[in-house]
Amino acid sequence: MEIDRACSVLFAAFRRWAGVVIDVLIPPRCLSCGGVTEAQGTLCPSCWEGITFLGPPFCLRCGLPFEVDTGGAMICARCLSDPPRYRRARAVFRYDGASKGLVLGLKHADRVGRAPYFARWMARAGMELLAEADLIVPVPLHRWRLFQRRYNQSALLANGLSKLSGVPCRPDALIRVRHTPKQGSMGRRQRRANLHGAIHLNRHAEVKGRHVLLIDDVLTSGATVEECVRVLRGGGAAVVDVLTLARVVRPGD
Repeated sequence: MEIDRACSVLFAAFRRWAGVVIDVLIPPRCLSCGGVTEAQGTLCPSCWEGITFLGPPFCLRCGLPFEVDTGGAMICARCLSDPPRYRRARAVFRYDGASKGLVLGLKHADRVGRAPYFARWMARAGMELLAEADLIVPVPLHRWRLFQRRYNQSALLANGLSKLSGVPCRPDALIRVRHTPKQGSMGRRQRRANLHGAIHLNRHAEVKGRHVLLIDDVLTSGATVEECVRVLRGGGAAVVDVLTLARVVRPGD
């Protein structure tokens, strides 16, 4: 036992010194602007101030931020009039001009090294969701889009969350069987129609009776996660929560 304890202390000391050496040789860089920072996987003060991190008060269902805390259980008008299929959704920050580069760098610019750091942010934002989750599932990409991009950014985030939390991840639980057109110019109803039937449940995925945490990079209209939740619930999932890195907040919301 004494030998094991001594080895653990030495290993911890070695890791600390190795980190110092790496930081000297390769200074930590801001994930957004690339400027020098104090630690790896962080933002510089200027970029940090520009990002709108999301926290209470927000809608208990979809996580939409509110400007004023009126107390009690707060549900937004959209969730009251058209309740989402998922139970709860949470996001780290608002998707806007200041945060767009962070997301697109991971999504399209091969900056996959950001994923573990983003997963840590998501773990904090979705602490309550992770605590109740039995399984982590990412939103899938169609095989042709996966071939073009070479990786699924949502799966990278899901795997990072799994490593941090110990909750098992099933990257192939959902399969995108139809290559749908890009939805940037579509309205909410058009997006739902575009995605209907495009996602199937892997017949080997065991989701029946389980609390599933669905992972995506950005929550926009909600059409993609709604279709994923519909499929998961159809496969017997007891509860589906949604956790994303960013979410769109429109003035009308």
